[in-house]
Amino acid sequence: MKTELVISSDESPLTLHRYPRRKNETLQAFDAADEYIIEHANTWQLEAGNRVLILNDQFGALSCWACSQGYDVIQISDSVVSQQATLANLRQNQLPDITLLKSTEPLPKQFDAVIMRVPKSSKMLAWQLQQLASVTTPATRILAGDKAKAIHTSTLNQFEHWLGATTTSLAKKKARLIFSTANALPQQPTEPLSYVDVPEFSMRLANWPNVFSAKKLDIAAYLMLPQIPSSDEEKNILDLGCGNGVLALQAARNNPKAYIYAVDESHMAVASAQHNLESHDIDSQRFQCEARDCLTDFNHTDIDLVLCNPPFHQQQTITDHIAWQMFCDAKRVLTTNGALLVIGNRHLGYHTKLKRLFGNVTVVASNKKFVILKAVNAQF
Repeated sequence: MKTELVISSDESPLTLHRYPRRKNETLQAFDAADEYIIEHANTWQLEAGNRVLILNDQFGALSCWACSQGYDVIQISDSVVSQQATLANLRQNQLPDITLLKSTEPLPKQFDAVIMRVPKSSKMLAWQLQQLASVTTPATRILAGDKAKAIHTSTLNQFEHWLGATTTSLAKKKARLIFSTANALPQQPTEPLSYVDVPEFSMRLANWPNVFSAKKLDIAAYLMLPQIPSSDEEKNILDLGCGNGVLALQAARNNPKAYIYAVDESHMAVASAQHNLESHDIDSQRFQCEARDCLTDFNHTDIDLVLCNPPFHQQQTITDHIAWQMFCDAKRVLTTNGALLVIGNRHLGYHTKLKRLFGNVTVVASNKKFVILKAVNAQF
């Protein structure tokens, strides 16, 4: 695993790590697309102090490079983990702070260049491009990049539709660049929220563009919803990795005396959960929605029930370390005899991890693809 990103022969390399730092890490904090973007951006020869807008930086490689060039850097990200990685890597390389904005905030105006990692979600791409169209001019340098296999004709069509003249580079180390000029005629903007109806549970769920399963409720959630306990005894319930808040909403309905926490590392997920709890008439004094890295700095030990539908990828890399972090964090915040309900694909083997951590695990429900597991924070 490389930790040094070489910028040029006459500049010191940047030392970059993923976040959170792990022992025996095997995954890099930058990839060929980051390197290709930086290689091209180095030819711009912008002046120190020029404003550079960076979107969807994965672990801060692009932001650290731009900061090292003396640019005024503004980073917009949907990911708390990406933002924390950026801050950690800026400190690692003794670089000054930059401006960090949430994906739900308006884009700033009057900048000289835009650098973008193409987001995985086509809805997110359309949302960001239409935002860019409103604040860029033909003089703005616009550069995007990603793995070559992730850039399709439909991707380029979106750039052309919202921004204007668009070309692409040759592939290099399986990465490709996109160049756009903001000269398109203004297009009718779309609303950021889309809606999913779940009539079986009397729900109409709003989703910001980058929320998982924004077009329909995923089948894992369908399996989990009927298993959420209903009681007057639960005092504090936590939806960890809440997405659009569907589990938090059902938990609030089933447990009218409970306080609900909804936590996700995606700013758009948290905004969606907040909207959905409010729009389904859950009293705002009964819940709190927060964007954070799992339960880092969540200083509670009074949670009676944790609901968890863990992701099995970070950015575009498949990994199980986030699930393990979630399970460990859940155990830390649970009361004695508090329970963790987890849903996951059968093949992920969560039962082994939970048995090792909690000393017990039971199967609550299952189908051909998913299994719901319960672990109790028992007193030993």
